[in-house]
Amino acid sequence: MSFRAQLDAATARHASMLCVGLDPEPTKFPLAWRGDERRIFDFCSAIVDATADLACAFKPQIAHFAAARAEEQLERLVAHIHARAPGVPVILDAKRGDIGSTAALYAREAFVRYGADALTLSPFMGLDSIEPYSALAGHRGKGLILLCRTSNPGGSDLQGQVLDDGERLYERVARLAAGAWTQHLGGTELGLVVGATFPDEIARVRALAPTLPLLIPGVGAQGGDAAATVRAGWRPGGPIIVNSSRAILHAGGDAADIAAFAAAARAAAEATRAILQQSLPAAQV
Repeated sequence: MSFRAQLDAATARHASMLCVGLDPEPTKFPLAWRGDERRIFDFCSAIVDATADLACAFKPQIAHFAAARAEEQLERLVAHIHARAPGVPVILDAKRGDIGSTAALYAREAFVRYGADALTLSPFMGLDSIEPYSALAGHRGKGLILLCRTSNPGGSDLQGQVLDDGERLYERVARLAAGAWTQHLGGTELGLVVGATFPDEIARVRALAPTLPLLIPGVGAQGGDAAATVRAGWRPGGPIIVNSSRAILHAGGDAADIAAFAAAARAAAEATRAILQQSLPAAQV
């Protein structure tokens, strides 16, 4: 199944718009494992097991693995997700942005080495920085999710700049992704990253890209409003993937063992999923 087909099926099957972000920080592991980078796979796989029936996607953040020399653990984790939660897509959050042979190798890393179903990209080098990823992604039914209006305050420095024709830069990215770039790339499945901290911009991006999946970080620890996010971004035929990382991963606090941590993560994921579902129009619940 393609990335979009998996996403649509998992969203319906689990009645969920929740993406569980996997950003492991060993200093915040259960007390019995705290600080032990060798336990990254064990920690993340326990979270996956606890939330496998609640998520529409999982999103491991590559830097949290690479900085700990845990790339092999990331390979194992993606394989574990595919086995434990079949049909739930894995979005590798790497925010790659390069051209030519370098971009082609980044694509191979994401889709061949790690087996991800989608990859986050920076599109600000233009269409030819997306084409090498598309060459591999389109053949394998993978998704490419482009940074558009990110959740950090500094995103406004560039993404909010007004172009000569009056369009803001993030609006141009959304319009190109939904139109010319999708057509040029021969149907490669594109999506957009839009932060939950900017609901008005989510609504604007949705107007410009009515059917593209929107990956929406910023709910939870960053303070984004889950209900406002759904109202702004969800449309029939236009799915949203609402990511929560720290609020789920760290819900266990100072619990001593992984069982307690996983239970707390499940409770946090259930609560977030419920808020998101309750925010849908009544006819869609």
